[in-house]
Amino acid sequence: MGENMTTLETQTSAAGNTLFVRNGQAAAMASVPVLSFGMFAHSLQTALRDGARLSALFALAGRPETKDEAPCRLVAVLALDAAGLVQILAADVENAYPSLTPRIPQAHLFEREIHERCGIVPEGHPWLKPVRFSRLAGPDVGHADFYRIDGDEVHEVAVGPIHAGIIECGHFRFQCLGELVMHLEISLGYHHRGLEAHLVGGPDKRSLPLLETLSGDAGIAHAWAWCSVIEALSGREASPRGQLLRSLALELERLANHTGDMGALSGDIGFLPTHAYCGRLRGDWLNMTAMLCGNRFGRSFLRLGGVTFDPDRALSDQLKKRLHATARDVRGALRALWDSPSVMARFTGIGKISAEDAAALGLVGPAARACGLERDARSSHPLDGLPAPPELVSAPWGDVLARARVREREIQTSIAYCHRLLEDFIGTDREDGADDHPQALSAPGQMADPAPVLTPDSIAVSLVEAWRGEVCHVAVTGTNGRLRAVSLVDPSFHNWAGLAMALRNGQISDFPLCNKSFNLSYCGHDQ
Repeated sequence: MGENMTTLETQTSAAGNTLFVRNGQAAAMASVPVLSFGMFAHSLQTALRDGARLSALFALAGRPETKDEAPCRLVAVLALDAAGLVQILAADVENAYPSLTPRIPQAHLFEREIHERCGIVPEGHPWLKPVRFSRLAGPDVGHADFYRIDGDEVHEVAVGPIHAGIIECGHFRFQCLGELVMHLEISLGYHHRGLEAHLVGGPDKRSLPLLETLSGDAGIAHAWAWCSVIEALSGREASPRGQLLRSLALELERLANHTGDMGALSGDIGFLPTHAYCGRLRGDWLNMTAMLCGNRFGRSFLRLGGVTFDPDRALSDQLKKRLHATARDVRGALRALWDSPSVMARFTGIGKISAEDAAALGLVGPAARACGLERDARSSHPLDGLPAPPELVSAPWGDVLARARVREREIQTSIAYCHRLLEDFIGTDREDGADDHPQALSAPGQMADPAPVLTPDSIAVSLVEAWRGEVCHVAVTGTNGRLRAVSLVDPSFHNWAGLAMALRNGQISDFPLCNKSFNLSYCGHDQ
């Protein structure tokens, strides 16, 4: 179905200077419309005004073999949630172009990234500074200008980049009037690993293990997105049962992290009962992930064509029992949280973001849904072979309370979805005594080759709803059938600007609570 659908949509859409594909499908690069920059910018603005989202924006260097005079080709990937489609369009630019950011705020980080990688200047960009620090080019690590507010009673507070605890580096610069935060600037990129550059020329046997470490607490989501784009480019399909098991692993990853976040939020306000319970219960979800995947973080479970191994009936039954017991304990721990008036008072109205600002910044995941934006790739861009997704959860308030409520309700919907997967699909499809060999979970006749043959001069896009929000992987092949370019977008890349906005006109003492209500990934941003 995927190949026929992609071909039909490419042929139909190209005539109108537009290319649409579905999630997890590939298309020929020749079918991507290359517009004038003015038309490119206008098309982006129009699509975003009509409800689309900018999932990725990256640059392709000119190819010497084609004698392409343009040094760079901008490629934009838009998610059209209402239609369940992904739109791809491009424009050739020279050494500079008019910045998109003044009209499209969610392009601000993408344009800075393109500038530091390719040297192309987005003229008129309001704050053109490094997104990530590279030891090979650009300023020294940590050397960057910061926005400053002058005034006799204005003072700066600098936090990081080194923090207490085992976390990555990140610098927070507050401009304060007394306790009031007038502006927060967040500088990241201290430990940039260059994963996209490592993947060019692949895929090979190291590609998937690298992707699993892009953001370690979302390894399953990134592994699934990567498998999806490579499967699309190699013309293979994941086995139906493999897709179900991927989905179960993804929901266990969501449950572990949401439960841990609820405990951490409780700890930040000194509500120790839920803090202590959720710390232990996060471990229970991780142990269930280890039962299913062989690893508490799902490492090496996903593979091209499916997953590594299949749980038998006894393991499925054990997972169901543990799911029921842990779900009961989580409900009790969270009930204690919501029954406390002091908790409600501390969460309510803190770190508020309007729906308009959230949409303009391109927020995704629980951070967006807590502002009333119904954005969930499981619902809007479902991958093939999966049952109906969990209920989409949102809240209208945009504050810490809303972000906590969304997490709590998503815990319940994920539990129900896991029960459904185990009861109606995974626990019944496999016959006892079936072959546990990995090949059993790949589509017929397909091998889990870490270096498959890819379709030349093609592009594929995959969207997976990780627990923080949408993971977007885009892969482009060259004439040799190897990867020419890769764009990896973690949800944190979209959402760090939301944290900065949440602190505006708030108290600096609210920063730890607001920060934990987002719980964004440093390494996911830096990758």
